[in-house]
Amino acid sequence: MIETERLVLPPPDPLNLPLRALEVGCTGRWELLNVPGAPESTLPHGLPPCAPDLQREAEQLFLSSPAWLPLHGLEHSARKWQRKTDPWSLLAALGAPVPSDLQAQRHPTTGQILGYKEVLLENTNLSATTSLSLRRPPGPASQSLWGNPTQYPFWPGGMDEPSLTDLSTREEAEEEIDFEKDLLTVPPGFKKGVDFAPKDHPAPVPGLLSLSRLLEPLDLSGGDEDESEAAGGPRGDPASASPSSTPLARASSLEDLVLKEASAVVSPLEPPKPPPQEQWAVPVDVTSPVGDFYRLIPQPAFQWAFEPDVFQKQAILHLEQHDSVFVAAHTSAGKTVVAEYAIALAQKHMTRTIYTSPIKALSNQKFRDFRNTFGDVGLLTGDVQLHPEASCLIMTTEILRSMLYSGSDVIRDLEWVIFDEVHYINDAERGVVWEEVLIMLPDHVSIILLSATVPNALEFADWIGRLKRRQIYVISTVARPVPLEHYLFTGNSPKTQGELFLLLDSRGAFHTKGYYAAVEAKKERTSKHAQTFGAKQPTHQGGPGQDRGVYLSLLASLRARAQLPVVVFTFSRGRCDEQASGLTSLDLTTSSEKSEIHLFLQRCLARLRGSDRQLPQVLHMSELLRRGLGVHHSGILPILKEIVEMLFSRGLVKVLFATETFAMGVNMPARTVVFDSMRKHDGSTFRDLLPGEYVQMAGRAGRRGLDPTGTVILLCKGRVPEMADLHRMMMGKPSQLQSQFRLTYTMILNLLRVDALRVEDMMKRSFSEFPARKDSKAHEQALAELTKRLAALEEPDVTGQLADLPDYYSWGEELTETRNMIQRRIMESVNGLKSLSAGRVVVVKNEEHHNALGVILQVSSNSASRVFTALVLCDKPAVPESARDKGPAAPAVPHPDDLVGFKLFLPEGPCEHTVAKLQPGEVAAISTKVLRVNGEKICEDFTKRQQPKFRKEPPLAAVTTAVQELLRLAQAYPAGPPTLDPVNDLQLKDVSVVEGGLRVRKLEELIRGAQCVHSPRFPAQYVKLRERVQMQKEMERLRFLLSDQSLLLLPEYHQRVEVLRTLGYVDEAGTVKLAGRVACAMSSHELLLTELMFDNALSALRPEEIAALLSGLVCQSPGDAGDQLPSTLKQGVERVRAVAKRIGEVQVACGLNQTVEEFVGELNFGLVEVVYEWARGMPFSELAGLSGTPEGLVVRCIQRLAEMCRSLRGAARLVGEPVLGAKMETAATLLRRDIVFAASLYTQ
Repeated sequence: MIETERLVLPPPDPLNLPLRALEVGCTGRWELLNVPGAPESTLPHGLPPCAPDLQREAEQLFLSSPAWLPLHGLEHSARKWQRKTDPWSLLAALGAPVPSDLQAQRHPTTGQILGYKEVLLENTNLSATTSLSLRRPPGPASQSLWGNPTQYPFWPGGMDEPSLTDLSTREEAEEEIDFEKDLLTVPPGFKKGVDFAPKDHPAPVPGLLSLSRLLEPLDLSGGDEDESEAAGGPRGDPASASPSSTPLARASSLEDLVLKEASAVVSPLEPPKPPPQEQWAVPVDVTSPVGDFYRLIPQPAFQWAFEPDVFQKQAILHLEQHDSVFVAAHTSAGKTVVAEYAIALAQKHMTRTIYTSPIKALSNQKFRDFRNTFGDVGLLTGDVQLHPEASCLIMTTEILRSMLYSGSDVIRDLEWVIFDEVHYINDAERGVVWEEVLIMLPDHVSIILLSATVPNALEFADWIGRLKRRQIYVISTVARPVPLEHYLFTGNSPKTQGELFLLLDSRGAFHTKGYYAAVEAKKERTSKHAQTFGAKQPTHQGGPGQDRGVYLSLLASLRARAQLPVVVFTFSRGRCDEQASGLTSLDLTTSSEKSEIHLFLQRCLARLRGSDRQLPQVLHMSELLRRGLGVHHSGILPILKEIVEMLFSRGLVKVLFATETFAMGVNMPARTVVFDSMRKHDGSTFRDLLPGEYVQMAGRAGRRGLDPTGTVILLCKGRVPEMADLHRMMMGKPSQLQSQFRLTYTMILNLLRVDALRVEDMMKRSFSEFPARKDSKAHEQALAELTKRLAALEEPDVTGQLADLPDYYSWGEELTETRNMIQRRIMESVNGLKSLSAGRVVVVKNEEHHNALGVILQVSSNSASRVFTALVLCDKPAVPESARDKGPAAPAVPHPDDLVGFKLFLPEGPCEHTVAKLQPGEVAAISTKVLRVNGEKICEDFTKRQQPKFRKEPPLAAVTTAVQELLRLAQAYPAGPPTLDPVNDLQLKDVSVVEGGLRVRKLEELIRGAQCVHSPRFPAQYVKLRERVQMQKEMERLRFLLSDQSLLLLPEYHQRVEVLRTLGYVDEAGTVKLAGRVACAMSSHELLLTELMFDNALSALRPEEIAALLSGLVCQSPGDAGDQLPSTLKQGVERVRAVAKRIGEVQVACGLNQTVEEFVGELNFGLVEVVYEWARGMPFSELAGLSGTPEGLVVRCIQRLAEMCRSLRGAARLVGEPVLGAKMETAATLLRRDIVFAASLYTQ
């Protein structure tokens, strides 16, 4: 065995080890490598390197030192792929559109095809992005339903549709010339031209002149007006006096004489014909029976199990003729019959119908009803899309507006649009949507309007008729299928449960006896209360305990008289819940009904997840429903509201506590309706119910075919309301349909992107402009008539001494206007009214008195409409008073003495006086003179002497003295007494008053120095000039009324366009830019959402954070974000507010009325934490502890938020932001889960 010697080696040096230490990064972490060597690092020591500037590096490599570039070795510097050259591919072109088509020729009687004829097609190059015509080809199938924000809408009905050639050739700078009306008629160098218009009178023989007519201007006797008037014209013929009585200027040339001869011969003007009366709204008589209904319609499109009413038959007859109708009737009268027949008619014609409703819940209910009736029915709401290919589509009005603006191809096949609950147009927030849709509907679509009874149905139908240029047949009925009886209930205990007093019977008679009986019953209980508990009065409304006693006694009385089910309208969500929860001892259902309710609840709630079934609201509502009680308001979860509605329609809910929304279009009548109060809060103040609101809710009483009458009961918990208030509420006229039209940025951008449509046209056609625009035809005819008359008028002579005649006229007009302005300011000032005390001498100017002196006798104490009683000088009446109503008029031709100062009225004969009531505007001047008068005694004496038996008695000495003083002042100051100076005496320091006073003095000097008044022809030429100027002013007024400048909203439109231009949504020429097209895709808060997207404020956030921030835009519950939010959300909230503040500042800078605080205040971030946790997956049962907001409002907020996320997703794709689009898709998916997006029971 060989032994080896163990070698002792020295310890190895670290550098000799077969390892190497490697420092990874700059975090202090090391790794060992199986490679010998010194320690190394993956990063160089010192500061981290930075990438060189690419532009500088490229300049150094390629421009500064290109020597390193290879000159010949291209195979090393670039790679090439050989391809086969194909020059013919450059010449490929798309095929031209087909220029012609084959049209079948049919036999007119049998319809047999006889042959084919080739016809040329027009406008074959149309597309959805260039044309509004229905002849354009349809868009892609994927966009046929919703359209595309880049597509043009179809041409609105009622507007004159221009051809494509007109649009392509018409430019802004191009001047349109009418070669019949706009040709010049005055040759260069001539003063007048020749009128080429056809004349009715026989033309004179050419080349011959009438010497006597030519020499007429040289006859000097024509200037003396008085002589010609006295003589009655030559030969005493009044007809022949007109040519010679008009003074003419001397002629200096034969040319002037010839032209004046031509212009003097004018055809006699015919009296203007009144414009033809256009009747667009045609009222239909619903009182006469339709006996030949089945002869006119032998095969109706739809048949009912009952006989239709007269108004329904009238509507059906007009639908068969493809007319548009407006049906106004009470609730439950059967307006839905008209809608059903239109749907059946569209199915028969193989066209489509759209049924619009104001609220989503009503859309769901109508979908169930119509689907059971017709089958082929679809539903389109913000979050649901069912059977979009159906012939009848049910949707909200906002969806239809979006489809119209986006050019949806559904509009092509549309025959009817049914607007239900049209009176919802009065809604301040959403009423504008109805007007937009009605204006944008194409011409081939007929309109059916269903509304509650409104007093101005004819006016509204007339607006739509003028808008669409088609007649609208108004079918209105006030008859109720089930008459109503209205009662007052004053009971509050079992002893007083019979205190039910009839106030309004089924025939519409108001019973004051029942009202006083209710008052007495209330007084009697109050006196008993005072005897028992002292003088302390019972509380006005009481508390939950009193409410409980009232309802227990009322329901016991109704149950005993078999008047259940009952709907109790309470105008507060909290009180609804309190009143239902307080009736713990009330059980109104039988055991079989309890079993049916239990099974229905189990079946409906089975679709919810386990924790959602245990929600406090679900458990509480289930317990109430088993006892026959229900609650219905916006704070209830949507699925629970639908359960309540379905059980109520089956008769299993006996008592339903509901708010006003339950009465909106839901056809669920009850036996009895109870009003908890007649006062409601409308968002700003408490007020009494309006007649229309009361009728809408009271109409739920009475089931057709089951009840002979419906019962309406008003509870009197406190005092009995005033009789006048009850009478006004129950028997007053319902509210009129009023326009809520306003400009929105979405509307402006949608119309600006289409060249052929103008926002001004939309404003002209709105219901708000209808009163001013309905007479446009008459204005056009009057303008044309005035133009003819103006052309026929002889030009006034303003040469020589009359050169300053136009200035004189304008000075006089300006002087009068300035004096009136100063006098108005005086009468509006405190010092001016103080000076008008008893005894003050004033100048009176009105229809009866022209610059007559008067003295103030009495001043009324009413500051709102102040009236002055004055003693005024006048002439002694020589004729009966009825003949002198107009009194002395202003001089026909004012001379300087008439304009400068006040040329006072002086009686020609014996001086008389009168006592008159003067308005502030009838006091032309306030003098410095004050008389000492006894006003009361003078008034009594004048009143006494107006009686026939005292008429000849002499006036009192006080009257005579005052009259003599006034007459002395009038004779002493014929040009007007000294007046109070508004600046020095009355201390009016307003700039306009001071400048007006200086201007008055300047104008008076100019008028005194006028030369035209010294001409003998001044009166005649002044009359001519005044007539011409007044006619021109009237023409200017008519042109203004017909122009866009008279639009009420035009200033706001210019301000909003300036906002869009400042933010970069449109350019200077009005072309919509990319940001504007993105804003078109938004349904609300379009500016704020677009600014957030373009500022990249959302891109860096996670989907759940984006959803939480956007909840501030859709949340309706006021509140602020909590302190428990993550820092990212807090910063996001501040950034959203900062962007909103910036937009608000731009709006203020552009002149809009909305302040920055109001604009930012529209954001409510009270549910940010709730939405954030919901998007992160928190169960709904745990959300209740995060906010005090009712569950129903939380669900509504999240549903609207999901719609906003979808619109943002589409906008992100339009911009080219796929990352943001994906995040918005994820956010919408996170929100759409569990009970919040549980499917509607009506759609199952």
